[in-house]
Amino acid sequence: MDNNNQNNKIEISGIVSSESRFSHKIYGEGFYNFDISVERLSGSADIIPVTISERLFNKDELTVGKEIKIDGQIRSYNSSSESRNRLVISVFAREIYYGEGNNENAVQLNGFICRKPVYRTTPMGREIADILIAVNRAYNKSDYIPCIIWGRNARYAGKLEVGDNIKITGRIQSRKYQKKTENGAEERTAYEISVSKIEKVEKDC
Repeated sequence: MDNNNQNNKIEISGIVSSESRFSHKIYGEGFYNFDISVERLSGSADIIPVTISERLFNKDELTVGKEIKIDGQIRSYNSSSESRNRLVISVFAREIYYGEGNNENAVQLNGFICRKPVYRTTPMGREIADILIAVNRAYNKSDYIPCIIWGRNARYAGKLEVGDNIKITGRIQSRKYQKKTENGAEERTAYEISVSKIEKVEKDC
C-alpha cells in the first residue's frame, strides 16, 4: 500500500440507504454516489455519502437494504453554488464487499493542521475543539477534513499550531444543523471526523 493510502484510510460498513446515482466521468471512467447508513452505539444512524467507480460494482447488486463494507479514503472538494462555497465530504471507495454490514466505522488520518484550532466549552462544561486538517494525496492534491474532538483531547488539540503534523483515529459522522439564509433557516448536513485518539508527529532532528 502506498504512503497516500496509509495517510488516509477508512473502513465503514452498514446498510445501503439510497439508489446509486451518476456523479461524473474522468478519463472514460464513470463514478456514482450513494448513501450508507451506519448505526451508532446509541441506536441513531449516520448517513454517509460514498463515491464509487462503475468498475467496482454492479447496479443490480448494490441495492437499497443491502449490507456492505467499504474500504477507502475520506475525500473533499469545494462545491460552488448560489454564490457560496461549500466543502463537500464523502467516502471514496477502493473496495466493496457484500454481506458484511456490521456497522464498522474506523478512520485513520495523518495530516497537517491548516486552520487555527477552535477550543470551547459547552454550557454544561463539556470541552470541544474543532480542527481542519489537510491530508496529502497523489498528484500534489490534498483533502481538507474537518474534525471534532472532545474532553482532554480537545484541550490538547486547542494548543496545537497551524502546520503541526498530527495522526488521528476516529469515525466519520453526520450532523444536522440550521443555517440562516436570506430565505430563512435552512437545514443542512455536516460531515466530520469524531476523534478518539490524537497525537502530534514530532519532526526528526
